[in-house]
Amino acid sequence: MKGKKYRDSLKEIDLTKSYEPVDAIDNVLKTAKAKFDETIELHVRLGVDPKQADQQVRGTVVLPNGTGKDVKVLVIAKGEKAEIAEKAGADIVGAEEIIAKILSDNFLDFDVVITSPDMMGQMGRVAKILGPKGLMPSPKSGTVTTDIEKAIKDTKAGKVEYRVDKTAIVHCPIGKKSFGTEKLLENYEALMEAIVKAKPSAAKGQYVKSVYTASTMGPGIKVNHR
Repeated sequence: MKGKKYRDSLKEIDLTKSYEPVDAIDNVLKTAKAKFDETIELHVRLGVDPKQADQQVRGTVVLPNGTGKDVKVLVIAKGEKAEIAEKAGADIVGAEEIIAKILSDNFLDFDVVITSPDMMGQMGRVAKILGPKGLMPSPKSGTVTTDIEKAIKDTKAGKVEYRVDKTAIVHCPIGKKSFGTEKLLENYEALMEAIVKAKPSAAKGQYVKSVYTASTMGPGIKVNHR
């Protein structure tokens, strides 16, 4: 049973209607009635078969206005790369001792893990812990890299990873309620452009099936994406 605020929100919008992006975001902000600064999310259903390796959709995009979240970055690196990471603003920097802490204490007090390629052999030890939580570094998401400084700065600036799930839907945040319509619209456009560009050549027929936007606690509003 949904709460009173949710039911009140439903009275303000037509769930059967498809809205232009700016109107959809306006309506999402109207229906975001929680007492905290709700995250605004995008849910994009794609015409791909995620079971096929050649129809995977995955990538990263730096949202022009960031995500509104203070991202805690862990860097697994040694020597000069560890020093670079500390100077670039990583929140936690370490090597084997951090890997051991993840293994023994289930240490997960971070949002993103970045590592240098030379450490990937050891990262396999924590793949079963980090993988299911979407925290395992990967070259595709730019989190296994020799350019540690750029990876940290992009992440802190609002880089998000998007990837299609088992049901062929991409779920991704585009900011906070407090951003307002204009900034959220800019982030929406950047994310949609990245998803469209990432269309696999093996995908046939209509690629973007449907687009919905919603706040953390609010109803999904259909976006008229062309």
